[in-house]
Amino acid sequence: MTNSLALAALKQRMKSTWMAGDFGQIARINERSSEEFVERLRLRPGMRVLDVACGTGNQSIPAARNGVRVTGLDMRRTCSNRPGNALAPKIWRLIIEGDTEDLPYNAAEFDVVLSMFAMFAPRPERVTAELLRVCRPGGLIAMGNWTPQGFIGKTFALMSRHVAHPPRVVPPVLWGDEAVVAERFRSKAKIRTIRRSAPFEVPLGPEQTVELFKTYFGPTKTAFEQLDAAGQQALHRDLVALWTAHNRATDGRTSVHLEFLEVYAWPN
Repeated sequence: MTNSLALAALKQRMKSTWMAGDFGQIARINERSSEEFVERLRLRPGMRVLDVACGTGNQSIPAARNGVRVTGLDMRRTCSNRPGNALAPKIWRLIIEGDTEDLPYNAAEFDVVLSMFAMFAPRPERVTAELLRVCRPGGLIAMGNWTPQGFIGKTFALMSRHVAHPPRVVPPVLWGDEAVVAERFRSKAKIRTIRRSAPFEVPLGPEQTVELFKTYFGPTKTAFEQLDAAGQQALHRDLVALWTAHNRATDGRTSVHLEFLEVYAWPN
């Protein structure tokens, strides 16, 4: 198999993984953190904004409320239509299917390029080059990336101990490492990074929260489907232990703080 065919097969597997379940059920729990992320960008009416790997519109919809011209790109066209999201149909029409490593836009087309919790493309050097290409000089690239040391980083590390991953894939959580991000944008943009925490709270205990992820979160659902019964029991046990160890709630709920690295890059 040629490298190009292997890459295409890898991307298709990754797409299938993220399309498993119903990511919108998880994304809505992070809604407020996404809104705060957008608020910190201080977007102005008329700005041209690209939301890369926009998912169900957690960032696109609040950005559109500011009067900016929002375009979204994701591996599939999905936008939340839950009650109260009057802008969702409008945003959905502006979301296209596309590849983060090959953005279908002109050079310097956007004033702001943002991406939150979406650092999973297999070739980060291509992602960096594309973000820089479509953002105008002096514009802003803004990212929110899970850190290796945070809860999500620990969760992916735990799952990788149970389920084999394709070789030579760069760990996505390296986007949450300040030194790695600085190197990726080196000499091409001015960089500032800030560590932040996103609360993740559900009215369920840790064991039920794991079941929630097994049902709706593609990577977790896919990991369980690849294991036999014994393997599933072991992964379930370890995930429950991880959620329990990080749970700050004492009333039967689950409340975990999710660390992420906020990245601001101003292209030269």
